[in-house]
Amino acid sequence: MARLLADRPADTLTIGDMARQLGHSHGAVRNAALTLVRRGEAAQGGTGQPEFGANSRTADAAQTAVISPPGTHSPRAQTATTRTTTPAAATPGPIRRAGGQIYHPRELADLPDVEALNRLRDADVPVLLYGPPGTGKTSLVEAAFPDLLTVAGDGDTTVGDLIGEYTQADSGGYVFQYGPLVTAMTEGRALLVDDATLISPKVLAALYPAMDGRRQIQVKAHNGETIKAEPGFYVVAGHNPGVHGAVLTEALASRFSVQIQIGTDYDLALALKIDARVVRVARNLAHQVDLGELGWAPQLRELLSYQKTEAVLGTRAALANLVGIAPEEDRGAVADAVIKAVGVKKIAPLTLGKQLPASAARKPPGSTGSAHRGRSR
Repeated sequence: MARLLADRPADTLTIGDMARQLGHSHGAVRNAALTLVRRGEAAQGGTGQPEFGANSRTADAAQTAVISPPGTHSPRAQTATTRTTTPAAATPGPIRRAGGQIYHPRELADLPDVEALNRLRDADVPVLLYGPPGTGKTSLVEAAFPDLLTVAGDGDTTVGDLIGEYTQADSGGYVFQYGPLVTAMTEGRALLVDDATLISPKVLAALYPAMDGRRQIQVKAHNGETIKAEPGFYVVAGHNPGVHGAVLTEALASRFSVQIQIGTDYDLALALKIDARVVRVARNLAHQVDLGELGWAPQLRELLSYQKTEAVLGTRAALANLVGIAPEEDRGAVADAVIKAVGVKKIAPLTLGKQLPASAARKPPGSTGSAHRGRSR
């Protein structure tokens, strides 16, 4: 890897570029490239798909690099099988996602979750992640796959949103703009179909030929063009059970050989210094949800929002907001749990009060007094 970059100091290469030239799987190339970057022996750029290039230390790193010629490596599925002997103790530390946010890996099948997902990608085993909103499904996928493209699904998602459609160019004419599915296929990248179960089954059907043995699709809107998937192309989907309109059809479920439940790690919430009383409330409410007594409990996303709100507006306002964001049918139970845990007499959703008198209104920054002050008489 280092030798390849050092030999092309003026170029920046994607993971797909390097995988094709080295004959390695995309997962192996991705891990090696990120290792070089962490060691300061390569540079990483790119606003979407990551690109890698040489820096002042790459040539030195290449002196000990050994690169086998293409064709000497085991197939991707076999590579994934042999890696299963890696000890679980090799848990990585926090991972910085493309947007700068930190992800804390969790255990999955005796492996760090990001490692497990990379092995499944190497073996071409599609994964469906399911669980309540805010539990970290998207965060996990972003941490595992730096080359990720994402489709945010909803009831209005169309085939054009996946494959592409004609758009008007600055010149006034129309050009075909490829969608994220085609880009992921041609560049050998990972594709997350978030909230996939909110998308119409007829729209999702456009994805299936790319995931099965055909590994190709036809773009009917663009002269029936055939798009073939490059090595490394991989599909992950997200599903929020219980969300209105989310339907996991048999056709969709059958495309994902591995289905992983994602819940909130309340121990992580404590480690992130979120108020222990609020974490205890969330954990107890989650237990009630599991028993079918409630329909909602705060997940990690809500707990992190609580922490930020508390830092800005104070504890009481943050508690009121936590109650206010609960669904109306569960709000009373959430309020009771907060009152019991925190010891307040009453808690209600964060609400505007009566109008403040003018003398009590906050003065704008830089204000020095009444409006007439400083005027000539």
